[in-house]
Amino acid sequence: MVFIQVKPMVTYKESGTTVMRMTAHDADDTNTNNAVLRYSITKQTPETPSPNMFYIDPEKGDIVTVVPPTTLDRETLEVCKYELIVEAKDMAGSDVGLTGTATATIIIDDKNDHAPVFTKSMFQATVTEGFTGIIVNLTVEDNDDPATGAGRAVFTIINGNPDRNFKIETNPKTNEGMLFVDKSLDYERSAFHTLLIKVENEDPIMPEISYGPSSTTTVQVTVADANEPPIFNPDPTNVVKPENIPIGTVIVTVNATDQDILQKQKIKFAQFQDPAGWLTINPTNGTVTTRAALDRESPYAHDSQYTALFLATDDGFPVATGTGTLIITMMDVNDNPPSVYPTVAMFCEDSKDLNVAVLGATDKDLKPNADPFKFQLSKQPGIDKTWKVTQINSTHAQLSLLHSLKRANYNLPIVVTDGGNPPLTNSTDVLVQVCSCKKNKMDCSTANSLHTSTKLLLISVITLFWHT
Repeated sequence: MVFIQVKPMVTYKESGTTVMRMTAHDADDTNTNNAVLRYSITKQTPETPSPNMFYIDPEKGDIVTVVPPTTLDRETLEVCKYELIVEAKDMAGSDVGLTGTATATIIIDDKNDHAPVFTKSMFQATVTEGFTGIIVNLTVEDNDDPATGAGRAVFTIINGNPDRNFKIETNPKTNEGMLFVDKSLDYERSAFHTLLIKVENEDPIMPEISYGPSSTTTVQVTVADANEPPIFNPDPTNVVKPENIPIGTVIVTVNATDQDILQKQKIKFAQFQDPAGWLTINPTNGTVTTRAALDRESPYAHDSQYTALFLATDDGFPVATGTGTLIITMMDVNDNPPSVYPTVAMFCEDSKDLNVAVLGATDKDLKPNADPFKFQLSKQPGIDKTWKVTQINSTHAQLSLLHSLKRANYNLPIVVTDGGNPPLTNSTDVLVQVCSCKKNKMDCSTANSLHTSTKLLLISVITLFWHT
């Protein structure tokens, strides 16, 4: 019995090239003619362009080509796949020998033996300035298989693109070169562009083939003028001003230029976004002035900055509008008095207990217009006989009860002054609740009711202060 194995194919190069080896096995004694094998091709499918395009070495089983490379040119063949029925016979191939058969499949692979060529020596395109996208498809012809690296086109811009306004890619479906405007063109800078583009294949071309003049083409790009919007310069415009400057103060004069330098156009300015309504702009010259006081502490300001947007519109056809940003950084002015917190404090009626409360102050202004704060009792007669205010640090003070008081609610005016120049002072009435304190429990039932969460907060503040 004869069994045949097929060795993998190799690429066909020239006449006499071994493309495949067939190996047969016989279970008979190898020292007898019963295991001596001979190979032959019994059928070739298809039989064109010749019925005997391949030969098999009868002893080795090597299949070789017997026609010149031009006969097996993939671009001229009707089919690129051949099937050979190979027979192996023992008894050294005698008529009485036993046989086995196998099918050998040979595929004519593509080689890059055709250079791609452009269908035109020059392509033309017109594009409006400001446009980005595909402007022309560059068509090529290549007799190699477009599904292989031998036929797939690779395009390169080799001249005329110093600012990299253009780029080119291969359309995978059509094998065309898609020429893009990647960075918009400026008519005023250049109305015409001439590009030199070459095409090659992904695979290296065969040594005997070369890329000729037809593998390059010229693309002439004409740029059409368009009305472009004015541009603010600089953008954003940054200025620094004190808050609370007088109404009508000039903030800045914004500048906008028309990109269409070949046209004489007039520019008008207008407000676009002014969230707080603090500003106004002269439509002719772009001068921005205040129509309300700037307030650094306003909810419209963020990190001491206020942002407004303005428009610059030309009188072209159609009209074009540009947007500019104004950022005002406001310097702090001492225009907010400090305030005391908390506004409720609790004490025990028994003066033998430690009766203190911690008061703090806040100010919307920044240093040095905020802390250090100065805490004082109001100038009411006799108030200093019962209460004492002692400074703890730049932001907090201690309120002490000097002798026993009956259970009740008391309004205690606390005066706090900030560190601004000139300083601002504010008087805050602190509600003092004198409560009954027994066995570490505070009973304020005789005093007016107070929200439980506020009581707990005040007790926590006092406890935290004395344990730190």
